[in-house]
Amino acid sequence: MPSQQETSPSTSLATTPTFRLTPKQVEANRLLGGQQRHTMLYGGSRSGKTFVLCRAIATRAIRAPGSRHAIGRFRFNHCKTSIGFDTFPKMMSLAYPGVPYRLDRTDWYFEIAGSQIWLLGLDEKERVEKILGQEYATIYLNECSQIKKYDAVETIMSRLAQKTDLKNRAYYDCNPPGTGHWTHKLFIDKVKPASKKDALPKPDNFQSMIMNPADNAENLDSEYLASFAEMSEKKRKRFELGCFLADYDNALWVEDDLDSTRVQPADLPDMQRIAVGVDPSGAKGEEDERSDEIGIVVCGLGVDNRVYVLEDLSLRAHPSKWGAVAAHAYHKHRADLIIAENNFGGEMVVQTIKSIDKNVNVKSVNAGSRGKVVRAEPIASLWKENKAGMVGNEMQDLEDQMTEMTTAGFMGEKSPDRLDAMVWALTELTQGATFQFFWA
Repeated sequence: MPSQQETSPSTSLATTPTFRLTPKQVEANRLLGGQQRHTMLYGGSRSGKTFVLCRAIATRAIRAPGSRHAIGRFRFNHCKTSIGFDTFPKMMSLAYPGVPYRLDRTDWYFEIAGSQIWLLGLDEKERVEKILGQEYATIYLNECSQIKKYDAVETIMSRLAQKTDLKNRAYYDCNPPGTGHWTHKLFIDKVKPASKKDALPKPDNFQSMIMNPADNAENLDSEYLASFAEMSEKKRKRFELGCFLADYDNALWVEDDLDSTRVQPADLPDMQRIAVGVDPSGAKGEEDERSDEIGIVVCGLGVDNRVYVLEDLSLRAHPSKWGAVAAHAYHKHRADLIIAENNFGGEMVVQTIKSIDKNVNVKSVNAGSRGKVVRAEPIASLWKENKAGMVGNEMQDLEDQMTEMTTAGFMGEKSPDRLDAMVWALTELTQGATFQFFWA
C-alpha cells in the first residue's frame, strides 16, 4: 500500500502527511486516473468516497495553477457545511498539510495554488447562474442521489470545458438510491437517463466503483459499524452494503423523492401547526409479536407552507404506555392536537390518551370505506411536488413502509401502521385554510 507521500503531486508544497489511503481508496484513486470522462464512487455511508474525491480535486488544482473546479450538492447550504467546513479542510490537513489555501466566504470558493474550487448548490438559482458563467476542469457532484432531475446535471456538465493541461473530468458519489434513479441508468445500465432504454454511445466513458464502510474500517469507530445491525434490512443493504434498491412498480413513494426532499434538523423552519398522528392496534404489550405496532408520528406545517415529518415514535406496547408516548410527544413538540384513528377500539383510543393527560387536545377520525391507498395518494403527491420532507435520517422503518405502499396496496409485512399515523397527521395539516394553495 503506497503512502500518501508517494502519490502527492508536489513534495515541495506538501510536508510529509501523517496518514495513508486505505487499500480501497488507492483502488479508487487509480480508477479516477483512467481514460473515462465520468466516474462515480457509490456505496455505503462513511466509506471514504467524499474524502478521496476531494483529494483528487485538490491534486488537480495543485497540478494545474489557474484551473477552476466545482463541487456541488442539491442544496448549497449542505455543500457549504459538509464540504466547505468539514471534509475539504480535514482532507487538506491530512493530505497536504504544507499547502496554503483559503476559503472565500463571499463567493464561496477555495483558492489553492493559484486555482479555484467553487462550492455550489442546485437549489439557488442565482448561484447556479453564476456558476454557469464559468468553465471548469473538474465538476464533482456530491451525494448525487439527492439530485432528482438529470436535466439539471446535464446543464451543469455543459460547463465542463475549461482548457488546461488537465483532462476534463466529472466525478460523482452517492449512497445508492432506487434503480430508477439517473445514476443507476447512467453508470450501471449504461443507458440514457431520459429515455431509459437508448444505449450510451460511449459506455466506457462512464465508470463506477463500489466503496463500503467495511473498506474504511480503520478510520471508523467499531460501534458505528455495529450499528448497521440495528437497521432494517432495506436500509442496511443501502447504507452498509451499498446496494441500489429496486423500486416497487407503481410505488407511491420512491427513495429518490425521499432523498431529494429531505431536510436536516438545523435547516427546519418554524412550524405553524403540529399534529401527532396515532394509528392504534390490538397490541397488549411489547411481547405481543402477533399484533401490529401502534403508529405514532409527529408532523408539522412550516411557515414556508411545506409539511415535515418530524419524528416517528411508533412502538408495540400496552395502551397505558403508548398513550403516554403520544401525550409526551404532544407536549414535547407543542402540538396543536393528537389525531387518532378510532376504527380499532372506537372511543377507547381517545379515552386511553385522556386517561394519561386530560389536557391534551385529541381528535378521533374514522377511516370509513376509503382504503389506505386512497388516503395515502394525495399525501404522496406532496413529495413529488417538493412540498413535503422527512426531517433527518432516523426514520428508517417509516420510510420503508412509505416505499412499500403502491397503487395496488401495501407490499410490506403486516400493516403500514407508521405510514397510516403519518397520513392522518399530514391530512389534518393540509386540509386547513393555510394550506389551500397546495391544491390550486
